[in-house]
Amino acid sequence: MAASKPDRAVALARHIALRYVGAGRASGAGSPGNPGNLVSFMSAIAIGGLALGVALLLTVLSIMNGFDHEMRRNVLGIVPHVSLRGETALPRADWLALQAELESRAGVVSVSPLIEMRAVIATGAGNRGVMANGIDPEREAENSAIDRFMLAGGLGRLAAEPWGIVLGEALARELEVAAGDSVRLYSPALSVNPLAPLANFRRFEVSGVFRVGSSELDGRLVLINRNAAGALFRLRGGQNALWLRGDDVLAADALLAGIAPGLPPGMRGDSWTSQFGAVYENIRFSRTLISFLLWLLIAVAAFNLVVSLILIVRDKRADIAVLRALGAGPGVIQRIFLWQGALIGLTGIGLGLAAGVLGSLYVGDLARWVEARFGIVLLNADVYPMDYLPSQLQAGDILGISGGVLLLSLLATIYPARRAAAVRPAVALRED
Repeated sequence: MAASKPDRAVALARHIALRYVGAGRASGAGSPGNPGNLVSFMSAIAIGGLALGVALLLTVLSIMNGFDHEMRRNVLGIVPHVSLRGETALPRADWLALQAELESRAGVVSVSPLIEMRAVIATGAGNRGVMANGIDPEREAENSAIDRFMLAGGLGRLAAEPWGIVLGEALARELEVAAGDSVRLYSPALSVNPLAPLANFRRFEVSGVFRVGSSELDGRLVLINRNAAGALFRLRGGQNALWLRGDDVLAADALLAGIAPGLPPGMRGDSWTSQFGAVYENIRFSRTLISFLLWLLIAVAAFNLVVSLILIVRDKRADIAVLRALGAGPGVIQRIFLWQGALIGLTGIGLGLAAGVLGSLYVGDLARWVEARFGIVLLNADVYPMDYLPSQLQAGDILGISGGVLLLSLLATIYPARRAAAVRPAVALRED
C-alpha cells in the first residue's frame, strides 16, 4: 500500500493538470459554460505560441537543408571541385604525367582532362558569350551529375556526333533552338587570311539541353567533344585544363593547397569556392542566423508559458487551498503545474511538428503557386544558385527541435509550480 501512494499522487496531479489544460472550470474571467475561461484561454495562447515557433523553425531549417543539399548534389555535382589550367601550352606527355600523379593522390576521386575556352555561340536569334568545355563524353558521364538534368538528348550523343553540342535551357531559349537544331560556335583563334583575319567557327548540332536551375550553368555553359574543341580552338596538346573531384567537397581548398606546390610552371588552380563559395557561406550563415532568431521566438513563447502559468496559479488559488486542506502536500501541487507545463509543451510541439512537416513538404509547391498566381519571381537565378525553393526534412531537426522546446517548457514551469506549492491554504481561502 505504501508503494502505491506516490503512484496515486502522480495520477492525481496528472488528472488535475489535464483538466486545467482542457476545458477547465469556470474562473474569475468567466462564468460556468463561458468559453472565455481564463485557464483554457491562457493554455491555448501558450500552446499556439510554441506551435508557431516549432512550425516556423522546422520549415525554415528544411529550406536551408534543401539549399545545402541542392548545392552539393546539383551545382557542385557538375562544376569541378578543383580546376587546374595551363597558362602556357604544355606537351601532352606532361599533362598525362600530371594526371597520373593526381589520380594517385589521397582524397582525389577522379581527374578529367578537358579544354576550356571562351567562345561565342550564335544563331539567327542572337549571340552570347559562353564558356565552351571540350570533354570526353564517357568520362564526364561517369564523373559528373549533369546527365540527371537533361531535358533532351544527353552526353552520349557527343561521342556519336563529333560536332554535337550540349547547352543549358536558358541559353537554348535565348537562342531559340532545341535538340536537333544547329548553332555556330566562334573560336577566339582567328584564321589567317591575306586580306583580313577571319573568325574561325564551326556549325554544331544541338545534341542535348539541360536545366540545373543556376543561371551560371544554364545560361553560360556549353559542352562539346574534346576532339572537336581541339580542332576549333586550334589547341596543341589536346587539353588545357584538368578537373578534379575530391571525396569531400568542403575540403576542396585544402586539396588545392596540397596540390599547388607541385604544379608545373605556368599552371594555376582554383576551387569551386571562388565561384560559389560566397553563396554557399551565405546559405550557412543565413541558416545559423535565422535559426537563432526563431529559437528566440520559441524562448518568447516559453516566457509566455511562464506568465500563463503564473496567472493560472493566481486564478486557481482557491482550488489549491482546497487540495491542501484535503491533505495534498506541496509536492502534489508542484507536480500538478509541472504536468500542466509539460502537457502544454507536448501539445504545442505536436501541433507545431504537424504544421512544420506539412510546410516542409509543400513549401516548394506553394512557392511555385505564388509565382504562377501573382507573376512574381521569388528566387532569381541571377542572384541565387538555383531558381526554385528546395526543402529537405531531416529527422535530426525534428528530434532536436522537439527536445529543445520540451526542455524550455519544463524549465518554464519550475517557477510557477513553486509558487503554487507555496500557497497557504488559510490565507488563500480567507482572501477568496
